[in-house]
Amino acid sequence: MISNRKYLFGTTVLAGVLSIAAPTFAQSTTSSTSSSQSSTSQDDEEKDSASVEDVVVVGSRIRRDVYNSPSPVQVITRQEATLAGLASTAEILQSNAVTGGTQQINNLFSGFVTNGGPGVNTIGLRGLGPSRTLVLLNGRRVAPAGSRGSVGSADLNVLPSALIDRIEVLRDGASSIYGSDAVAGVINIVTRDNLEGITVEAQYNATTDANGGGDQSRFSLSGGLQADNLSIIGSVERYTQEALYVGDRDFARCPTQGFLNTNPSFQNYIDPLTGQPKCFTLDNGGVTINTLGLSSRSGIGAAGSLTPNALGTFNRFRPNVAVSTGVVGFEGVGGASSPNTSVRDTGQGDPRLLQETLFSPATTTTAFLAATLDVGNAEVYSETLVNRRESSQKQFRQLTLDYAVGSLLIPANLSTGGAFSVDQGLNGGRNVQARAFIGFGIYDANQEVDFFKQVVGVRGDLPFRDWEYDVYGSFTKSHSEYTYDQFLTNQLIRSLDVVAAPVGTAANLTRAGVGPTGAVTVTCAINVTTPGTNCIPAPFLTSDTIGGRLPADWLAQVLRPVTGITEYEENVISAGIDGTLLTLPAGPVAFFLGAEYRTQNIDDTPGFDSQNANTYNFSTAAITRGKDNVTEVFGELEVPLLANTFLAKDLTLSASARYTDYDSYGDDTTYKVGLNYAPNDWVLFRGTYGTSYRAPALFEQFLGATAGFIGSTNDVCNNYDATNVNPNRAANCASQGLPAGFTATSSVRVLQAGGAAAGLGAETSTNFTGGAVFTPQLAEQYGNLSFAVDYYKIEIENSVAQVGTAYILSQCYNSSTADFAARVGYCALVSRDSATRALTVTNGYVNIATNYVEGLDYNVRYTKDDVFGGRIVSNLAVTQFIDRYTQLFSTDTIYSVIGTTGDPEYTAQFDISYSWDKFRVRYGVEWVAATTDEDDYFARNGASLENDFGIDTSLEDYFNHNASVQWANDDVSVVIGVQNLFNEDPPSGSGYWFAGIGNSPLYSGYDFKGRTAFVNVSKAF
Repeated sequence: MISNRKYLFGTTVLAGVLSIAAPTFAQSTTSSTSSSQSSTSQDDEEKDSASVEDVVVVGSRIRRDVYNSPSPVQVITRQEATLAGLASTAEILQSNAVTGGTQQINNLFSGFVTNGGPGVNTIGLRGLGPSRTLVLLNGRRVAPAGSRGSVGSADLNVLPSALIDRIEVLRDGASSIYGSDAVAGVINIVTRDNLEGITVEAQYNATTDANGGGDQSRFSLSGGLQADNLSIIGSVERYTQEALYVGDRDFARCPTQGFLNTNPSFQNYIDPLTGQPKCFTLDNGGVTINTLGLSSRSGIGAAGSLTPNALGTFNRFRPNVAVSTGVVGFEGVGGASSPNTSVRDTGQGDPRLLQETLFSPATTTTAFLAATLDVGNAEVYSETLVNRRESSQKQFRQLTLDYAVGSLLIPANLSTGGAFSVDQGLNGGRNVQARAFIGFGIYDANQEVDFFKQVVGVRGDLPFRDWEYDVYGSFTKSHSEYTYDQFLTNQLIRSLDVVAAPVGTAANLTRAGVGPTGAVTVTCAINVTTPGTNCIPAPFLTSDTIGGRLPADWLAQVLRPVTGITEYEENVISAGIDGTLLTLPAGPVAFFLGAEYRTQNIDDTPGFDSQNANTYNFSTAAITRGKDNVTEVFGELEVPLLANTFLAKDLTLSASARYTDYDSYGDDTTYKVGLNYAPNDWVLFRGTYGTSYRAPALFEQFLGATAGFIGSTNDVCNNYDATNVNPNRAANCASQGLPAGFTATSSVRVLQAGGAAAGLGAETSTNFTGGAVFTPQLAEQYGNLSFAVDYYKIEIENSVAQVGTAYILSQCYNSSTADFAARVGYCALVSRDSATRALTVTNGYVNIATNYVEGLDYNVRYTKDDVFGGRIVSNLAVTQFIDRYTQLFSTDTIYSVIGTTGDPEYTAQFDISYSWDKFRVRYGVEWVAATTDEDDYFARNGASLENDFGIDTSLEDYFNHNASVQWANDDVSVVIGVQNLFNEDPPSGSGYWFAGIGNSPLYSGYDFKGRTAFVNVSKAF
């Protein structure tokens, strides 16, 4: 027979008790069983909880007969997740209830460079990032997965949903118990066991917006077989997230500058075509398109310039057939007579810009199989997890096409005047006569990630006291292929180098048009110098070319898919024994002793053209390849000091220690001590203090040198001589010979690389958590009330991080003129090309001085039976961040980010449910507190954003309501409900200030889909 002992890895006594927002309330040894049972949400869950004898609680490896953890633990049950309408494990874990409102990487970040690549979903607790949060599946670590070189965290997409029983969240440092990456906490996903028969489940979440988009669906088949000595459970499921595009939501369709118009120097640009503030201006996410760059010359100004319909001096023009003076056929939209860059075309009215992906579409297919075989005095067990993710993104792209001085592709009216720019790589050193800023349109990115995990182990009893052992090995591999549509630099160069076509040149290798001296037929020079080649000439510089109407045969030559491959492997061998050492007057002394050996290997091979910098104006990347291994020995003790004495119902000391030896970074020892003190049955005081040691992730060590680009608007010297610009910045920009009213014409080049070669070191941290749990003994007719408050403080020294391009530029150019000239501090990471004036910033992985976070968690739970024949359960959870900051150098001034965009001081979740007979009704609401960057900016720069710049950085309080109802009998369950019941858009502010969606910041704590109706149906056979 399969033994009755449950090898679980979570708080089973309260499993199924707590809602999305609720914590587990630790009790004293004698009171927890009765109290926990009285607060269960379903009768059958009470019975299951009461029947469990041996439990391993997340946050500890010691078995307990009741839950009595010194660390705060939150439990999310399968039923509560279904009632909340959460369609995937990733959604459950990334909800504000788990994350406390801290920023998470999800499908919303489709157009951004993220660790793990596009389409990845990760989780980081306490705002410290996913590399410091450990994810477990049934108590065993989930290896990283994803694409591109920066793979270093578990991708939540690989986790099964159909078989999840509960999710346990430990919000406490646990490196001495679980290993180096458990700095901020641990997430443990526990699958169901003892499942018999087959269950079919289907869920569909449909957005109600008239434009549609963003729907989700999940279909699963799960089942189990229980025999005398064999237990098998398994599931197969398919989850689909449909695409949501920018044009699908009204709030995202028109990002504007959003100035308050209180400062004459900062005014919303009013589009003369609509009489309204212009959408997609260059300072809020637009790119210059349909525009021609020429050297400064006289031309007719466009509406909105300083010289509308009159001569002025310009260096940017756009087609206008009505213009017959100056640059014939073009009107001026940039330069001395039009310093406002918003005059330029930036995509407003181009429907293709609205086809960008807001939410990445993704399809995941997951299979999970677990088996246990009883072989007498031991059990042999196995777990197999297979997952495939297919995700994609669509992004709008500008193509800057350079035409060299003397090119036969330039018509006469554009071929005069000086050079616009020095050559930037397309013209063999010849200066650029004209640059076409082309709105190319949508390009595609695709990822296909395969994940495989196999665990095999044996566990059983040792012939000594109540000692047990568990030994297992696991193998995990992630393999991904990622593809981007890319313009190839070498093909562009060949196509732009043209000569007059000799007689006899094949027609399909020529192009006819108007050049400097009139009609001409051209061919690629390489077709003449190297007969037999098949190069198609670039298009002539015309209004069609500038407008993005490009020849299909030429595009087929210069635009190609570029595919890279990422592989990540992790192997683990782990062994442990646990039991009791001796019995003290207050109870038995429990212990755990274990050892683990783990190897990790990353190999990211970008596409050949990406490696060789042959992707035009796009990121380049070298191979990321490296490996590491770690050997660890660890132990844990739980010592009951007092029990059932005066003013000490329970006093228990816990302690753990771990010795860690990395092949890459040497060894260290971490520890954690905890104390539980219950003076009586209704109050418990708890606290822990521990240390952590985290070696940098493989990608942080070995990331191949990667070059990417961000928009020219990120150049901090744009309009550096304007009113209220930091005087140091103005002086430093001027010292580089930049003209008054400077506007950058080149993207900012960003270099990233791993830090191993530069001496990147391991990080250490300390973690303190202390709190109290109150469970007053109310009269039966008043129900049950529980309240918990926990304080935490985490301080990471020598933290591994990227400082950020914007921060580096700001700190460098705002530094003293002496430091700027000496290129010290941040300025050592910045350079500017003296000819092109283009910026290059190095933003690699470095050790910074300190990461610090401090806060409070409040949790209240109330339950009452026999309310009109049913039962009420209500939960309130509030997260308060007191302080969080990052220091690059120990001498830097500390600026807390709490209360600023993406870092609210408070978030809260409340839900209440009422169940009777076969029905259960639930109502919930999430709250994200208002934020503002005004005070933070003032502290850093000595200026008021609102008063001096007219920039509104304030975001209002955000509320998200949801409701659902369930009907269930023994084998059928139907849930219907609505998320975002009142269809609340994310709050908005100044599009000039926020990098985001529309005028809303990119922040995972808000809902960007809108009202969503959902239905979940399951049937057991």
